[in-house]
Amino acid sequence: MIADTGLWLFFPGTFAGLNAEFWVLAALALTVDSRPYVLANRRASSVVLPSICFTFALVLAWGFVPAVAVQLAAIAVAGIRMRHSARRVLYLAVQHTVALVGAAVVARSAGLRVDSAPDWDDALFTVAAAAVWILGRQAVDVLVVRLSPGRRRPRPQQWGLELFATAALLLLGPVVLAAAQAGITVVPLVLLALHAVHRMVRSAGEFERASRTDALTGLPNRRVLQSMAAERGGALLLLDLDRFRTVNDALGHAAGDRLLVEVGRRLAACVPSHDLVIRLGGDEFAVLATRVDGPAEARRIAAHLAETLSVPFALDGLPVGVSASIGIAMQPDRGGPEGGYGTSLLRQAESAMYDAKQRGAQVVVYTRDAEQPAPDLALLADLREALRSGTGESGIVLFYQPQIAIATGEIVGVEALLRWQHPDRGLVGPEELLRVAEQTPVMRRLTSRVLHEVIAQMAVWRSAGRPLRASVNVSVRDLHAPGIAGEIQELLLRYEVPADLLQLEITESALMVDPHRVLDTITRLDRTGVAISLDDFGTGYSSLQHLRRLPLSEVKIDRSFVLGMATDRGDAAIVRSVVDLAGSLGLRVVAEGVEDERTWRLLAAAGCHAAQGWFHARPMPARDLDGWLVRYRPLRPGREPGALAAT
Repeated sequence: MIADTGLWLFFPGTFAGLNAEFWVLAALALTVDSRPYVLANRRASSVVLPSICFTFALVLAWGFVPAVAVQLAAIAVAGIRMRHSARRVLYLAVQHTVALVGAAVVARSAGLRVDSAPDWDDALFTVAAAAVWILGRQAVDVLVVRLSPGRRRPRPQQWGLELFATAALLLLGPVVLAAAQAGITVVPLVLLALHAVHRMVRSAGEFERASRTDALTGLPNRRVLQSMAAERGGALLLLDLDRFRTVNDALGHAAGDRLLVEVGRRLAACVPSHDLVIRLGGDEFAVLATRVDGPAEARRIAAHLAETLSVPFALDGLPVGVSASIGIAMQPDRGGPEGGYGTSLLRQAESAMYDAKQRGAQVVVYTRDAEQPAPDLALLADLREALRSGTGESGIVLFYQPQIAIATGEIVGVEALLRWQHPDRGLVGPEELLRVAEQTPVMRRLTSRVLHEVIAQMAVWRSAGRPLRASVNVSVRDLHAPGIAGEIQELLLRYEVPADLLQLEITESALMVDPHRVLDTITRLDRTGVAISLDDFGTGYSSLQHLRRLPLSEVKIDRSFVLGMATDRGDAAIVRSVVDLAGSLGLRVVAEGVEDERTWRLLAAAGCHAAQGWFHARPMPARDLDGWLVRYRPLRPGREPGALAAT
């Protein structure tokens, strides 16, 4: 091959002696490289030149020098067409030259016969030459990666499409050569086969692009984040738009979609090119900041993003303001697999974002101390299976604890308290159930079961002549579910229970996750006649303005204050202040955790409306509550406590 190379170099006029078949193949090689195959979502070197089909045929028939000459000319055409830099063109030239050298060595060593009918040995050696061509190009790529520390080689699962397209083009080379020997007029028909390969690569690229792109905004999606976080690292800023549901409800989902598109464009325009903007789904976006030195700089980026979004968007002629809660996660331990690294970064950013919503803060940086404990997946699976079972087989039961009017001793209602008799773990309390299920879709199914059973039980009491108001606790996920108000209305109608006999209890922490969204849900419930109670008041982050703005009927003082008011002046002062404040706003006040007579009398002196606790009755199943109601005799503050029936 070296002798042939010298002959071509020192006697360039030899090119003039080439036959017409050579020049037809050379012309087609230059023509097809005006439309090279660029693989979607890949680095810049992932380009497949269709000219390799013709140059591989040339190297088999006419040797290395004519083939590489045509290949270099075709690379120049492709470089001009794609506006490649000189460095990029040189890189491709070296890649393809080395590949052709390998193919030429195999062809010459095997003595391939191209001027007569080929046999099976020729076919096998042709495949071997194509394989060496591919290995030669990959070898150059690997060498460049090792010599360039900042350059990354794609993972093996990304090579499939490029390898398939390259192999298809190379193995078309012998077919092109056979067609040329049969007749020059037949050769252009090979373009149909090339077009088929082009369509195959294009379709695969479009599928790959669709799987990595958000259909609405055109931004990269969660899949891209998983891979890019592993490659680039840095800080991940997760943005959850506040009150987005209000836009959908007021202006319609089409306007909401347009708002998401505009938010994506504005975020993409305000971040530098080395950072990545992703839409995760719904009203959640993320920014992968790759050049961040620490939390302080990440906070500055978050502040810049928040300021960018603060400028109102114009929708249907209306200015729409947008704000976002932002969670930040900094580079976690990268000891695990790359995919796990991206998942870990996203999980931590989500944890920080939910923490921001609960605090009412705009930006929170993830810390391990703030991370919620991982749910008990086995217990969650058992709970999911229990909810699929029938009411009597699930082990899920409801206990009811009476609420007593302090001034009269009359029963004003009950609170439904969830229990689960697990087949192996025994009785599982509500705290553990909430810890396991609250952040999962199982919580919504659990609340639906509770609402169904409570309203059915209320119908039984009402038909027996004892209409009792029942309170049911609902979670953040329940309040964000779009159908909860309709579900409650349907149950009340089915069991013919007046809406004013049902009361929903929400916590301050649930309120602070998204106050405006929660307000929308409970306002609709209030309009149906369902009462709303603010549970565990005094333990969350909410401000007193929520007592004024929300359609509340009742405030429940957290048991931590009630239990200590008999011995702690501070707790007693807090209880009296809450009672006075709620009374001024026309709200009922219920004290939880009343366990002794002294606390009961202090609450009576403070003017508290109702008490709930073991001093009156423990939580009990509905059948036991029926008997308790028969035995109970009202206890008033002026009477001796001995008048209270045993519980």
